Amino acid sequence: MPILKGGEDELKIREALRLLQADEQLSQRETVLAFFATFVIDSALVQQIMRWDMTVLRESSWYQEILQEGETRGEERGERRGIISSIEMTIEMKFGSDGLQLMSQISPISDLESLKAILRSAIAANTVE
Repeated sequence: MPILKGGEDELKIREALRLLQADEQLSQRETVLAFFATFVIDSALVQQIMRWDMTVLRESSWYQEILQEGETRGEERGERRGIISSIEMTIEMKFGSDGLQLMSQISPISDLESLKAILRSAIAANTVE
């Protein structure tokens, strides 16, 4: 509540933490308090107030889920970049600079299956058309 009321005051956050820790049923809400606190004060200060070790956060299921989502997105981006690079190299080798003009239409495509189909087509094509 102190954060929702615009409380950037470190003391308000410390008091909210004390109240959460005093009630066994609410002690699990510390993570939520910390999350919202980072919107109004520095993350390092939040960690200090909460007396958190990042190891504890890294072991939480919430952190693991966010990490997994980030890894999946990163892998997809890397795969996309690799396919686009392969398309570009194939087109350049087969058709020279005329073929590279197609990259302005191909580069914005994000769907991996579409990009794979384009790569297969570029490999099989005999003309730039």
